[in-house]
Amino acid sequence: MIQIESIEKNLEASPKTWLITGAAGFIGSNLLERLLRLGQTVVGLDNFFAGKRENLAEVQSLVARAQWRRFTFIEGDIRDHAVCTKACRGVDFVLHQAAIGSVPRSMENPQRTNEVNVSGTLNMLLAARDERVRRFVFASSSSVYGDCARLPQSEETVGRPLSPYAVSKYADELYARVFSSAFGLDTIGLRYFNVFGPRQDPNGDYAAVIPKWISAMIHDEPCYINGTGETSRDFCYVENVVQANLLAATTLNPQALNQVYNVALNAQISLNELYGNIYSKLSAHYPHLMNYRPIHRDFRPGDIMHSRAAIDKARDLLGYSPTHTVAAGLGASLEWYMANLS
Repeated sequence: MIQIESIEKNLEASPKTWLITGAAGFIGSNLLERLLRLGQTVVGLDNFFAGKRENLAEVQSLVARAQWRRFTFIEGDIRDHAVCTKACRGVDFVLHQAAIGSVPRSMENPQRTNEVNVSGTLNMLLAARDERVRRFVFASSSSVYGDCARLPQSEETVGRPLSPYAVSKYADELYARVFSSAFGLDTIGLRYFNVFGPRQDPNGDYAAVIPKWISAMIHDEPCYINGTGETSRDFCYVENVVQANLLAATTLNPQALNQVYNVALNAQISLNELYGNIYSKLSAHYPHLMNYRPIHRDFRPGDIMHSRAAIDKARDLLGYSPTHTVAAGLGASLEWYMANLS
């Protein structure tokens, strides 16, 4: 039995109370679905800046009625300390996902990114400390590695940040470390690497590459590749991220606490390879793709050329064991997008 299966059995036998910030978002709604299926009591906090009511409605349609009744939703903003305090009341574990999660958006509006990602996270840390939350798990990002060229990227070595978004996520890690050492709040940070999967928004200028490309191909719209396409990423299916959050929240290993971990596959795929994989799967379903070709454009400021995560630390201290490869994740994602976008 892998570690996550044991954790889930324990949670079903002894349910806990969880807070998910950004619960209506892509990752937040996937966490919500899993926790409700496990019979947990969940509080969700979201202001619908990026999250969608449709995501909550979909989760409601997928879980049992009795499970949905264990969910309480608060519409509010993490920049409001009173809202954060209310949301943390009576909670065992916080899974803090709420953020403005975009490098380009942070380049256009650094101040708002700082207000939400840094001041908002500080509000959540204060609320979790004051309400005596047992553990605070928060979403960090591979962007903190900045211009570090060493691959695979390991948690102990970061480079210079290349965007305000990267600065904000690294600041979150520093604040969490201080709250652990100065105030005794158990924290764990998870550095996500290019997460993808069902319910990830394909629309808008700041959409992630996988849903954006899938939507473009389905609707016969232009598909843009930034740069030559040889840029590579460590893409991680959302189920692996859900696993990492549950392991981080419930680990009994004292050495695992007050650390940051990469959440990824320790694998690289170039944008050209990724495009080919998506195209080959979709072209069998959509005849208009027969002569479809991508359009290359300039490399995006603030981006890095390559990323690949070392995941031994998460494996050794948390018991993290990814269940989905990129290929398996793409298969599951494409089923969802074809059902919801066609």
